[in-house]
Amino acid sequence: MESAESNSAAAGGKTQNNSVPPVEGVAGGGTSYGWVDGGLQGSSLGNGAIDPTKVHSADLLHVWSMPSTANVSQQEAPRQLEHVNLLAARNERESFQIALRPKVSWATSGIAGSVQVQCTDLCSSAGDRLVVGQSVTLRRVVPMLGVPDALVPIDPLNSQINLLPGETSAIWVSLNVPCGQQPGIYEGEIFITAVRTETESRGESLTKSERYQLYRELRSCLDITEHREYSSSEEMVQNLTSASTTLRRMLDLPSFQDCQESNGLGDMMDEDIMNNVAVRLKLSLTVWDFTLPLTPSLPAVFGIGFVWSMAPKVGMTHLIITSGGSFNTESVRFSADGEIACEFWHTRALGLAKEYYSDPRLAAYAVPYAPILSSTDSAKNSLRREVEILKSEAHWSKSYFYLWDEPLNVEQYHVIRSISNELQSYASDVRILTTYYCGPSGSELAPSTFEAFVKVPNEWWTYVCMGPSDPQPNWHLGMRGTQHRAVMWRVWKEGGTGFLYWGTNCYEKAMIPSAEICFRRGLPPGDGVLFYPGEVFSSSHEPVASTRLERVLSGMQDIEYLKLYSSKYGREEGLALLEKTGMYFGPDRYAHDHGPIDVMRGEVAIPEKEAAYNLQHKWKVIVMNP
Repeated sequence: MESAESNSAAAGGKTQNNSVPPVEGVAGGGTSYGWVDGGLQGSSLGNGAIDPTKVHSADLLHVWSMPSTANVSQQEAPRQLEHVNLLAARNERESFQIALRPKVSWATSGIAGSVQVQCTDLCSSAGDRLVVGQSVTLRRVVPMLGVPDALVPIDPLNSQINLLPGETSAIWVSLNVPCGQQPGIYEGEIFITAVRTETESRGESLTKSERYQLYRELRSCLDITEHREYSSSEEMVQNLTSASTTLRRMLDLPSFQDCQESNGLGDMMDEDIMNNVAVRLKLSLTVWDFTLPLTPSLPAVFGIGFVWSMAPKVGMTHLIITSGGSFNTESVRFSADGEIACEFWHTRALGLAKEYYSDPRLAAYAVPYAPILSSTDSAKNSLRREVEILKSEAHWSKSYFYLWDEPLNVEQYHVIRSISNELQSYASDVRILTTYYCGPSGSELAPSTFEAFVKVPNEWWTYVCMGPSDPQPNWHLGMRGTQHRAVMWRVWKEGGTGFLYWGTNCYEKAMIPSAEICFRRGLPPGDGVLFYPGEVFSSSHEPVASTRLERVLSGMQDIEYLKLYSSKYGREEGLALLEKTGMYFGPDRYAHDHGPIDVMRGEVAIPEKEAAYNLQHKWKVIVMNP
């Protein structure tokens, strides 16, 4: 373990004793997080302005780590800073959070201050590495309706974020392990450094008179040193001496005084400066010697709305399908990289979508049945062409025809049967997807006879829409992180063979992409929304993922661990593992903290590691005295 205080001591000891009031209130008012645990007690930062480049950052802010299942609220209390140790297979993404909370204000612009976050590559003893910006990404957690959810990318070239007085902020760190990564222990560090704000930095620039003087001196120096014919060597020496004198006068300008005191380093955040003033978070990742499958074992289909949701909000650049059937490859790449193998498609986009359909990370896609309310010959011909186009492609086996959403009566079920027969006349291996809400009213299959329903299909999926509500697993805002992740635990335990989610971008309509996000009325907060338009947070056009979307991915990865364990010891043992580790018993009883998740993953991964070791050393046998 390594605390913030030990970091400060490593930089040359704590500052001198004096009491500083907390940012939450004057003279010790407010909640005063951290003032009784040795944070700033006994330090003397003085009563004037604080220069963050001359004070250890541990004296200015709390830094601690949190698991990916934690909802780090703005009033989250500080904890001790400890090393981060993670475990991951190849082709897996593992994440954690860094929480930041100011102890004092060191800025003069209405915020507590700014911090710069820098991360090294993660390297193994064998020389392999996970590169920052590729395998290691940083994102800022932004609250939605007061709940931490949106994950806004941090520019690696300008990784400076602002902290507000009395509020805890969080950074989401993701480690993406490539399929070909060598197993081993990878280590690196994350540096969190309090810095001057951009406004204050600009305020320290040269004054107009200094700029004029600097320009005049540079112009004079250039005139002296420009190529010319010298009458003698003495004249050349004299001009060079004059130029040297001019350059020295420039270095003596008041604006360069800090550079002289620090031997020219100034405020540059090089390694020596970081080692002296930054809070250092040590990070270790153990990469197991097994690989999660490229194609998810559980096919999952997530809808992207284009009728009622946000077609006007995100425009043509973010929707994979709009009302005009337009398609954008950047949005596709976003979904594929998140390994959520899903979307609703239309064959008008097929030519542009072929690469995405064929991506091995895509497990399934749903085809909306457009002529559902029309029985004309043109509608039937359109359907036939649609089937013919899809069937000619290698990704045909991934497709499902989505015929009807939650049929309610016998007549609707008869229509579904009729359409299914029509589709099967075009392709005998066509697959049909229909959501079951209740049995058809007015028939022998009453709405309450779920047992009669489950006897019918050979393959059935799970889906959530609005419900279930707390405490059962779902993806609503404000639910626990483990509650989000437990959606997939429930699917696996109950034997579902796929998963359907009705919408991922179904907000209220807006006229411009950067408009404030409003969730749809009548729905639980966050229901039908798993990512946001990037324009709301920055000038970027890239969609912004949510913490809930990341937890969907984590839950699907948990399924791969459970399937691997069950393939070796049987499904009953896999089910027993869920309960033995305390991770999941049922929809009303599951882990509320992250610990059992790591226990389960360790139970699966450690035998794999031992098997790989035994295989590696299998033939290393020495026979004595044969």
